[in-house]
Amino acid sequence: MTLWPRTLLWRSVLLIAALLAVAHLAWLQIFRASEIEPRALQAAQQVASVVNLTRAALVTADPARRFALLDELAQREGIQVYAGDPQEAVPALPERPFLRIMQDRLQQDLGPRTRLALERNGVAGVWVSFRIDEEEFWVTLPRSRIERDSSLRWIGWGALVLALSVLGAFVIVARINRPLRQLTRAAVELGRGATPSPVAETGPEEIRSLARTFNQMAADIRRQDEERALLLAGVSHDLRTPLARIRIALEMLDDRGSADLKAGVAQDIGDIDAAISQFLDFARAPDAETVTGQSDLNALAQSVIERYTRTGKAVSFTPAPLPLLPLRTRAMQRVLSNLIDNALRHGGGNVEVVSGVNNGGAFIEVLDRGPGIPETETARMLQPFTRMDSARSSSGTGLGLAIVDRIVRLHGGRIRLLPRDGGGLRARIELPSAPHAK
Repeated sequence: MTLWPRTLLWRSVLLIAALLAVAHLAWLQIFRASEIEPRALQAAQQVASVVNLTRAALVTADPARRFALLDELAQREGIQVYAGDPQEAVPALPERPFLRIMQDRLQQDLGPRTRLALERNGVAGVWVSFRIDEEEFWVTLPRSRIERDSSLRWIGWGALVLALSVLGAFVIVARINRPLRQLTRAAVELGRGATPSPVAETGPEEIRSLARTFNQMAADIRRQDEERALLLAGVSHDLRTPLARIRIALEMLDDRGSADLKAGVAQDIGDIDAAISQFLDFARAPDAETVTGQSDLNALAQSVIERYTRTGKAVSFTPAPLPLLPLRTRAMQRVLSNLIDNALRHGGGNVEVVSGVNNGGAFIEVLDRGPGIPETETARMLQPFTRMDSARSSSGTGLGLAIVDRIVRLHGGRIRLLPRDGGGLRARIELPSAPHAK
């Protein structure tokens, strides 16, 4: 299992989002690096103003009111002034560009002996020293006065811009991918044997060219199918006309000839006529019949099976409750007839038909007790004009399963040729309940 998206839409959006995120982080780093010096100089100017005002107040104030003035500064501005102490503990200033620039500017404004510290005697804050004559004092301010880092605010705004950019990218890529989704659906329909509607030739030139090429290919395939159907229909008509005359002439013969010969000729005519019917079924456009609504597969199967039971064929049906399905009824009748005919021809006994529910859809199986089909041959048996070696001595065209596969795929389903327990073949048709057949 991989977290990498499978669709082109989400891959494109993810790549664009990653590119925007990297660009945003790079911009944020550049911004932080470029705004350090202006922010440090501004903070130094503010601190220098506070120190100068404090020093001026202490110098000019009445000595009796100096302590009251210091209390007032502490209460109103959060500024506290302490006398220097030779035993004081002042850790070295951390090596940060912001603090280094700020200290250099304070020394320019307040004098070269000015010191800047973030801690004094274990008390955190912004400590700035100044001198009155030769006596050293310390002014302490809350660290919030200088550490007003707006990075989080910029990160928040950047995240909002990034989200809006990704949303815009999603809309743009979705519009670009829309013709591709239409093309995918049309290709699926074409693969099932249906005739898809022309794909809209819109979007970028590459997409328009692809859609134009696909439409031309679909039109060529449709035209070839129509020409093939017309050719086979004409040939079949030309063959059936003399066959009909032979059949009439055969009926007019008296019984003085060989009855066996007459029956054999009649059987041959019937086989040829059946082969022609299968040629026509295979040549007929599979989507010529449209889905008109939801159909009952059990009722459809029952109507097909009754045709066999009325003539004494051993075909039984075990139905199960099924959902209504979007079916081409005549095409599905042809599917069941072909499977039952194969089972009767090669099964050598009773034929069972079973229906049931499978993963929200439905299935119907035709079971026989014939020789079955090896697993390695099942895919080949769905190709046109393909027959097992054991069936070559009997009549047939090898088109029955190919017609079944073609119709079932048109309905969005599949046919599976499975071994039956105890010997035989289990031809299973699986159909989805969603309206794949169009």
